Amino acid sequence: MTAEFDRAVGRLINHVSHWTPPRWAASGASGAGTREDLMHTLIQHIADLAADAEGQPRRPVPRLDNVLALPDQLRVVANDLIAARPDEATLALATQEVSALNTNLP
Repeated sequence: MTAEFDRAVGRLINHVSHWTPPRWAASGASGAGTREDLMHTLIQHIADLAADAEGQPRRPVPRLDNVLALPDQLRVVANDLIAARPDEATLALATQEVSALNTNLP
């Protein structure tokens, strides 16, 4: 399951790594905020899953001034989740959420 999660993260990063700030600022397909908002929400949720798996308190993931760093933030929190060695259900949930966002970001 870890490899599947890592592949899903890689696909999403590959999908968005070339985006410009105006593309990040566009509305997301779901209408629930900008693409930046949707990605940050995913990053925060993965960070929360990692904190839970480590038995640590949840902390807010900062919004960086440079939106182009979002793929790097995703990679960092994804690596944190993998390092925390969560149960299969947690990895399955994270994989599903990453894949869903990748599908829903035009």
